Amino acid sequence: MATEKSGDPKPEAKPPSSAGPRSPGLRHVQTTTLFRVVNPELFMRPNKMVMAFGLVTITGCIAYLAYMNASKENQRDQLYVNVSSDGTETVQRRRSKWD
Repeated sequence: MATEKSGDPKPEAKPPSSAGPRSPGLRHVQTTTLFRVVNPELFMRPNKMVMAFGLVTITGCIAYLAYMNASKENQRDQLYVNVSSDGTETVQRRRSKWD
């Protein structure tokens, strides 16, 4: 019976940490079903394929908006033929009411 010393305290087992990388999200928290339905990203593991698809989709949308903006700016300087009341034709640039 000499294996245990009376002065040494026993090491206490620590409960598993819920903030570690093994348990992402709020899986261990008591929540309502409505909260889980409205916020599913808090309870699922990250999916790399879905993240890649979303990144490509958002990048494509931003590129399309930039393209539309650039093409609209290029159309702004278009010329048109203006026919006056006496029948003369003049070439003018399109102008905005704000110019």
